[in-house]
Amino acid sequence: MRVVDANVLLYASNSATPHHDDSRQWLDTALGGGDRVGFAWNVLLAFIRISTHHALLPTPLSSADAIAQADLWLSSPNAVLVSPGPAHQHHLSTLLTRTGGGGNLTNDAHLAALSLEHRASIASYDNDFSRFPGVTWHTPSELLARSG
Repeated sequence: MRVVDANVLLYASNSATPHHDDSRQWLDTALGGGDRVGFAWNVLLAFIRISTHHALLPTPLSSADAIAQADLWLSSPNAVLVSPGPAHQHHLSTLLTRTGGGGNLTNDAHLAALSLEHRASIASYDNDFSRFPGVTWHTPSELLARSG
């Protein structure tokens, strides 16, 4: 399973972004049967928040369209909602302590802890995930190159 980061969802849904083609192709392929895709609620909320934000995007989605897109992803048979389990606090605190993180790394550490807990890797264009020991992450571009 690959836990998807918000940047991949934003790129996949916006053709004006630099990584749109690879993000869209990887996500569509994975959800269509190539791999299980883990969605965390904080990632889905980040997608909705950013994709509908008028100050961040020249043509933001409506709330209804952003929610419909999230619903479409979640309706895939390969979509899995990933939630914290009993080991989450341990993984999260260990990752934050080892990196000296906090602040802007907190949500990334949460996603990294989810990936460890669910024995998954992360699909993201955010290289901050390289800071977390034991966490495996790849960009959609890398994942496509490996499968092609």
